[in-house]
Amino acid sequence: MALSLSSSAFEDGGPIPDEYGYEERNVNPPLEIEGVPPTAESLALIVDDPDAVDPAGKVWDHWVVWNVDTDHQQIPEDWDADDAVEGRNDYGEQGYGGPNPPDGEHTYRFELYALDRTLDVDEETNAETLRDTMDDFVLAEATLEGTYAP
Repeated sequence: MALSLSSSAFEDGGPIPDEYGYEERNVNPPLEIEGVPPTAESLALIVDDPDAVDPAGKVWDHWVVWNVDTDHQQIPEDWDADDAVEGRNDYGEQGYGGPNPPDGEHTYRFELYALDRTLDVDEETNAETLRDTMDDFVLAEATLEGTYAP
């Protein structure tokens, strides 16, 4: 079975419920993980907004988390990532920062990576640095997309 990522809160390509937005409850949606390769040592997750390039001048990072235990079959809503490491999002905060598009509907990518090791990187790490660090260690990846409008 291939690595897959889904959510009980929204369908792939469908609307993300308002409650997960930055100006609402600002908690992560529940995520279900399947097909983690048996040789994986850790998981990493990056949530970003590629539609933010026009208004923000870059892809906006909403959540950067790594060293997630491979036994996780679910990341619950409003997850307390005590057993993983959360990096800095583009709100300048540690942890999850929900969708908050300034100019209409945006698409958000939830990208899951299975890695052949755990990573020794600083908690100030952003998505770009995490991608560079884990580039040679990715065994499998999966993407879930959702849309969000103000």
